[in-house]
Amino acid sequence: MSRTARIARVTSAGLAALLLATACGRSADSGPDKEAASLGEGPAKGTVTMWSMGDPDPTLESLAKEFEKKNPDADVRITPVPWDAAHDKLTTAIAGGNGPDVSLIGSTWMAEMAAMNGFEATPKEISAESFFPGQWATTTYQDTAYGVPFIADTSVIYYRTDIAAKAGVTQPATDWKGFAENLEALQKTAGKQNPKLRYASGMQTGFNAWLFWLPLVWQSGGDIYDPKTKKFTFDTPEVAEALTYYGEIFANKMAPTDKTDGQQGFHDGLIATLQQGASVGGNLHKDSPELDAVWQTMPLPVNKEAAGLAGGSDLAVFRSSDNKDAAWKFVRFLTEAENLAAYGAGTGQLPAAIGAWNDERMTGNTKLAAFREQLDVTKAPPALTTWQQIASVIDSELEKLALGKATTQDVQKALQSKATSIGTGR
Repeated sequence: MSRTARIARVTSAGLAALLLATACGRSADSGPDKEAASLGEGPAKGTVTMWSMGDPDPTLESLAKEFEKKNPDADVRITPVPWDAAHDKLTTAIAGGNGPDVSLIGSTWMAEMAAMNGFEATPKEISAESFFPGQWATTTYQDTAYGVPFIADTSVIYYRTDIAAKAGVTQPATDWKGFAENLEALQKTAGKQNPKLRYASGMQTGFNAWLFWLPLVWQSGGDIYDPKTKKFTFDTPEVAEALTYYGEIFANKMAPTDKTDGQQGFHDGLIATLQQGASVGGNLHKDSPELDAVWQTMPLPVNKEAAGLAGGSDLAVFRSSDNKDAAWKFVRFLTEAENLAAYGAGTGQLPAAIGAWNDERMTGNTKLAAFREQLDVTKAPPALTTWQQIASVIDSELEKLALGKATTQDVQKALQSKATSIGTGR
């Protein structure tokens, strides 16, 4: 398995961004254009400019060449943009009306930028049914899609089978109760049967902790926002249950609070389990292939229902594009199941199209099976233009809980109050 999807990188960039749609010079009553264009007949023509994210992407360039072969009069030009500069670059381009034809967009940015009237509505020829529901939901704002899922991502549980065996844990648990019991069994062996082991769990706190806590709310049958009433619901029993479960991991000293590098700790045997995205597996295989035999993945344990977070990146066509038809045809080409399978095989990223997972290039890797199962039950965070601010507040309050500086009730009250004060944007 090569380097895989970078959920933390995608959403980290989003959370670090402070620019909001409301600060970009548009009137309060203006909104995105919901009229979707239809794709024209015939092959694509003309130049299509695209911004990719991160390092240069040879696999994406290769797919662009294939598109050009099928569309001889089209010329695709791809420019990589560093993730840490991407948000500001994108919002500036939208405000100035001088963006590319198409760009990769971090999924947590979609609502904000759609509200800026930055993107074209997705053509009807591209079907939502081809994609995992949670991934498609990341493209929508006010019930309209403004892009197409490209890179899927979600977190699963990584576990060290060698460490677990010494603790007498032979089977991965499927529910909260069983998983908590397994963590307790692992923690009891720390420094004893497992001399290197310090923590049973690498549950994250601080920056980006919301990525791993929000699924706990969904698994409890709740949510943090009601789109019907347009009110936050941090004050519900389900949220309290998720906070309690999260907090107990730290209260029982089963996870680090000192900014220990979870991935390195897992690699070194200091941490037995880790909830993370697909990039961890790619890094482990790349850096230490000799450990492939002693780590495995499992879906997130279930409480009242199965759920996970839909992260990753989407493709969006800019309203300022002078070649929208060719841009959408390129997007459609890239997100066809066969091409997404090729992209996944070439990069280790997780395809957002359901059909891509039938490809032997994906089914041949047994360690991806947990991700495939998890993608069926993922959900997107609320499509709010203020989401970056809300997520930052969640991170801050979860850290207080993990450090024992606040109780579940304190955190729940603070989340409801602060989120309500921030509001939902527009």
